[in-house]
Amino acid sequence: MNIDFLKDFHIRMKKVGAYALICKNSMFKNTWKSYGFEETYEYINLIFSVMLYIMEESLKDEYCTMDSIGGFIDDINMKFFKKPLSLQQCKELGEFIVNTIFCDEGKAMYFKGFDFYKGDYEDININFVANKIVYIDDAVRRTSYYLTEDGYSLILGTLEIENNMKLTIHEMIFKLHLEKASYDKAVDDIKNIFNLLRIQLKKMQEAIRRIRQNALNYSVEEYRRLLEENMNSLADTRKKFQDYRVMINEKISELKMQDINVKKLNEKEQENLKFLGVIEQYLGRAIEEQQKILNAHFDFKSIYSKELEEISAMSLIKRFNISTDIYDKVIENSFNLDSIDYILRPLYRAPINKFYNINKCLQYQKNIKSKEIDEDQELGFEEEEWIKEKEEIQKKKLEKYKNSLKFILEITNEKGRISLSEIANEIKKDNSIKEILVPTVEIFREIIIEMLKCKCIDIQELKEERASVIIDGHLQFQLNETILNILEENVNLKHIKYIYISKLFNKDKVRFYGLPSDKGMVKTVTCSDLLFTIKK
Repeated sequence: MNIDFLKDFHIRMKKVGAYALICKNSMFKNTWKSYGFEETYEYINLIFSVMLYIMEESLKDEYCTMDSIGGFIDDINMKFFKKPLSLQQCKELGEFIVNTIFCDEGKAMYFKGFDFYKGDYEDININFVANKIVYIDDAVRRTSYYLTEDGYSLILGTLEIENNMKLTIHEMIFKLHLEKASYDKAVDDIKNIFNLLRIQLKKMQEAIRRIRQNALNYSVEEYRRLLEENMNSLADTRKKFQDYRVMINEKISELKMQDINVKKLNEKEQENLKFLGVIEQYLGRAIEEQQKILNAHFDFKSIYSKELEEISAMSLIKRFNISTDIYDKVIENSFNLDSIDYILRPLYRAPINKFYNINKCLQYQKNIKSKEIDEDQELGFEEEEWIKEKEEIQKKKLEKYKNSLKFILEITNEKGRISLSEIANEIKKDNSIKEILVPTVEIFREIIIEMLKCKCIDIQELKEERASVIIDGHLQFQLNETILNILEENVNLKHIKYIYISKLFNKDKVRFYGLPSDKGMVKTVTCSDLLFTIKK
């Protein structure tokens, strides 16, 4: 009898086993009844709701602690399940779901899948949730949970689409909606595509983490499948996304060219213009995410090869037990300490790999003395303290961005419109303003360049965009986010609707004297005159 249809049967059993383990760990538990969940379907729905919440927090790179899981259960219980549970009971229920059902009390979970080609059962390891230690507000130590590849596979498996086809199918639907000019639906499609790319990147990062822990736990078949999945998705969609972006920019230009004043467009055209802007932004982010996947792809290959080489090298090393072969011998006879150098000496005589790069002798060599001093200073800190110090420095730098931008908005709001030359005259009258407006040359230049790129900033559009966009949470300057934070924190600026920035070509150049730079130098900056206008 031909059994080709049973090929990869054990791989199919991994997906079945994920559901089986969830049911095994959750059924026939008296704990459910103590929290008011009598029927099986009730707690199964709650379990997958919690898993979806952990996935959502994982995709947003936000901390998912036991307190936040308990808060989520409390919210959905009050709105939907209506069980008589307090917040503390919800937290205890969250601990039960995560520790007992998802993690089986910390024990490794296996499901046996039959391999018809080997003629025997194969142990399939399944792990839904992993955790890491995080510090909230740089002080409070907490455990944050996130989904593993098996967890994502369990949740996304309900779509009944193979991993290597999901991105292609979503891309086809996105293309159809663009052709039909259904831009509102195309926005949802491109957001789904972006989330799929984020999941693919996280799968790569999770695979790299597993390999670094123990390369033997990561099979060659998993390695091959993930590489093929990456290359197929990148090869099929990267060029298409770039073409889509060009097409979207052309459509945006066509709408704008219908009339230079966008306000004369009808309501439908204005809505399409707004949707096209969101699509163009997400296409750009999707292309960036693909580049990250490509970089992770090469890191994944090199790390896996390196780990396997190191494991092969370790098998050639003769090992001995320090406790029995050294320590016990010294305890028995202290005179053996006279010969301890025969054991320790080889540790300090390992050959140093040296090679001469002929290309370096032909290159101009920069002064690296200051860089070496910085590296020496950094090596004196513990890793966590060093990371915290870097974050504090970045937070202080972001505060300078915020204060400078806040000053520009306040003085423009007060006068309605003001030019950069008029601001320079204000600085001459009160020199303390210069420290706020221009903390460093680099910060001031970046703010002005970012504002010139925008030209017109629609506050309402920024708020809607922030509500629909996943924020990475990196400590980097973002003009839109900083403006929204300033408007929310200052009552006098909340009524601002539009901010316009334009060049004044007929005006003289504006000069700022005695400005500090990040390198400790004092500079004079010359730039074109600008006009800032606020519409309330």
